[in-house]
Amino acid sequence: MFAFIAAFFIFNLKLDYFESVFYDARIAHRPFHKTTDHTELVLISSETTAAYKGVPGFKEHAELLKILSQAEPAAVVYATFPEDLKGSDQDKKLFAEQALRLKRFYFATDQLEVKGESAKTKLAPPLDQLEVAAAPKTSDSLKFGKDGVTRRLLTSFQDKQLLHLRLASLFNPEILEAKKIKGTFELYDSQQTYINYLPEGAFPRSTFLDVTSQKIPPAQFKNKIVIIGTDTEIDSKDYVFSPMNKDKASMTLAEMHANMFETLITNSAPKKAPDWLNLVLTVLICVLTVHVVLTMKPLRGIIILASTALGFTLSAYVAFWPFGYWIDMSHPFLAIFLCYYFFIPYRLIIENRRSWEYYQKHKLVSEVEELKTNFIGLMSHDLKTPLARIQGMTQIISKDPTPLSSPQREALDMIQQSSEDLTKFISTILNYAKIESQGVELHMQSKDINQLLIEVAKKNEFLAKVKHIQLVTELEPLFSIPVDPELIKQVFSNLIENAIKYSPDGSKVLITSEEVEGKVIVQVADQGGGIAPEDIPHLFMKFFRSREAKSSPIKGSGLGLYLAKYFVELHKGQINVESTPSQGSTFTVELPINRA
Repeated sequence: MFAFIAAFFIFNLKLDYFESVFYDARIAHRPFHKTTDHTELVLISSETTAAYKGVPGFKEHAELLKILSQAEPAAVVYATFPEDLKGSDQDKKLFAEQALRLKRFYFATDQLEVKGESAKTKLAPPLDQLEVAAAPKTSDSLKFGKDGVTRRLLTSFQDKQLLHLRLASLFNPEILEAKKIKGTFELYDSQQTYINYLPEGAFPRSTFLDVTSQKIPPAQFKNKIVIIGTDTEIDSKDYVFSPMNKDKASMTLAEMHANMFETLITNSAPKKAPDWLNLVLTVLICVLTVHVVLTMKPLRGIIILASTALGFTLSAYVAFWPFGYWIDMSHPFLAIFLCYYFFIPYRLIIENRRSWEYYQKHKLVSEVEELKTNFIGLMSHDLKTPLARIQGMTQIISKDPTPLSSPQREALDMIQQSSEDLTKFISTILNYAKIESQGVELHMQSKDINQLLIEVAKKNEFLAKVKHIQLVTELEPLFSIPVDPELIKQVFSNLIENAIKYSPDGSKVLITSEEVEGKVIVQVADQGGGIAPEDIPHLFMKFFRSREAKSSPIKGSGLGLYLAKYFVELHKGQINVESTPSQGSTFTVELPINRA
């Protein structure tokens, strides 16, 4: 919702200046293409003024027109207005006579005549028969780019066709129908379009001096629009600011007119994309930017937005060249900028709130963990004393010479078994408490792993006999390795006890050891129901018990395998499991021979 609102707000902003910058960049950096060769420039250069010892006057221009008339040009257009020419009335008369011999002769003027005006641009005698045609030079001073650059041409004013359209239609009659002029738009009672500029120097040109001295064959101007202008680099009014050079007015008026004629002859003016398309692009980019800012990591988001901006720029460039389709770039780019910097603070507020909530939760969890650890430690220590008394009393009773009845003997055995189970449980809890408080230390001794396995197996023989399970040991001779014997025995005891508990009656538990590539490998394999594949990744997590284990009558704390993994890793070793449902499980312990 915010992205849509932002897009509509941004789209309604007037960004003509920025859009003109993007337009100029596309004009200036597109590949060069040749002209249609329908236009020729004749320029009064500094060499010309040096040869004539000043700017050529009416007499010299009459000589120029005489030579051009031999070539039968399509039209001769003066970008230089008569006020800039000097000469006597006789020279003016001679000039007018030569101009009238041409098929089409015009003085181009910036002035426009509104309906009802007829003498506004009329020249004084003897030049009064020469046509002054409106061919205004536009300048983005009050509207659009507001930078003084000439980007537009007028094709008609108050339904009257202007000079550029009239002469360009000689080579492309189709453009006389206004709706067929590409990129045309209406502004202040006029029909306008954008100039499809070519780089400076793209049009063929000759100097005034070369033509009058007949160094240029007159045939070169045959059936062309000949534009006569000035390029002496003295008077700024002879130049215009163009999209190729906005810092310095370096394009001559004559070349500007040539670009206008060429744009209409080729009907290649840029066509602006409709507002709905520009709006859709702005909305899409707003939505993308907001989505990236609110959902992605900053670096990844910046990369995506930068890639989007680059991709959009390339697409707009390709659409402009060679298809001449002008897609608005300023609003989408502003959308990226504003949405990013507007929603980043909102993202920071959300992140800060989440961090605060996380901190509070973490603080609470830490306090609960500390209370739990303290409680477990106190409870375990407090239970050990009465439990020791119970075990002592059962031993006294069992050694008493007074015979016990069968029910009494079974009850005493049950008390002994329960006290042993409770002792193991308390030991497990105490070990876990030590781990949580990082209080477990290794007491390394050089021990034979096989001897430790035999000791643990013997302690579990009674449990195995109850279920008629055979403990099979296949132990290869091993060298002694440095271990903490108590911790390692707890590991082996947990694995063997679990194998017995979860194996069916009358099955086997295989215990093996071997040395492989500098490691002692101990495996405990059972023939039980196996472990579900989805439970294996969680098997060594604290307090984890599989669904099958929870539903079975076998009780446990869920800490045995967690402690086993912790103790093995303290020895720089590894523990893992392989299991197939209904085919049993194999736990493997790897201990390095040399811990260094």
